[in-house]
Amino acid sequence: MSEPTGALSREHAFELDSTDYYRVELGKHLFYDPILSRDSTISCATCHKQELAFTDGLQKSVGIRNRMVTRNSPTLSNVGNRTMFLLDGVNPSLESQVGVPIQEHNEFDFHVLLVIDRIQNSPKYVAMAEKAYNTSEITEFILKNSIATFERTLISDNSPYDKFLDGNYAALDNRQKKGMELFFETLYCSKCHSGPDFTEDRLTNNGLYTAYADSGRMRLTEAEADRAIFKVPTLRNVAKTAPYMHDGSIATLEEVIKHYESGGHPHPGKGEEIVPFELTAEERQNLIRFLEALTDEDFLTNPAFRVD
Repeated sequence: MSEPTGALSREHAFELDSTDYYRVELGKHLFYDPILSRDSTISCATCHKQELAFTDGLQKSVGIRNRMVTRNSPTLSNVGNRTMFLLDGVNPSLESQVGVPIQEHNEFDFHVLLVIDRIQNSPKYVAMAEKAYNTSEITEFILKNSIATFERTLISDNSPYDKFLDGNYAALDNRQKKGMELFFETLYCSKCHSGPDFTEDRLTNNGLYTAYADSGRMRLTEAEADRAIFKVPTLRNVAKTAPYMHDGSIATLEEVIKHYESGGHPHPGKGEEIVPFELTAEERQNLIRFLEALTDEDFLTNPAFRVD
């Protein structure tokens, strides 16, 4: 077998200096603080729980007053490596993405400027801002940059697969190695899920439906060619991020694989790479075992990602 095309660069997405440390601390506290939502009942961490690789385990997330969000919560595993944000890639940066849930009616249902007023009235946050930005005046930049800076520290690079790439060949068992060969060599899943994070940061239609309730990237561009296309997600910690797809409509990895085995549903925008194939039950389980080897237990439990 040739070397997997998902070989991981050991360079971290983000390295801290002393100033960044204080910005990370401020962003982390804001990430976990429900002060960002209108009724102060939910926080970023409500939909992004560390033990679930910063997802929430729900088909679709729930905002304030039990309002249903229209999409499944994406993982934040190595989110600092991404080049576009939200499931349809409409946001170009982490900083710009931070403001979206704050102002979405079904999420925090608030306004960034009103959030800033709340933060400004908190002696704790004013003191943290002075250390992080050398100012006591809370601004929109400070709010967004702090949370984005914290999110860039959410680095997952110590899964059994990573250890295997580092030369610990016993880190994967025989079934996982067979699944890896299926992934890279037989099925060529890496055509979409490649690189260190098993994503090319591109958008496609995967044949989930013949007719989609969600218009995907077309919501931004209004171009028919962008109807029902969504970001190819990272597969890091994928065994912890069920349910799957943009709408959380597939409950298990086995069902996801069976969807792709079928070749998906007919749709004029379906990616040309979505074609049917056949697996035995044993091969399917081996592939699942490999995907489970992308779980980084350190990432799921790292105390640096929590507020004590």
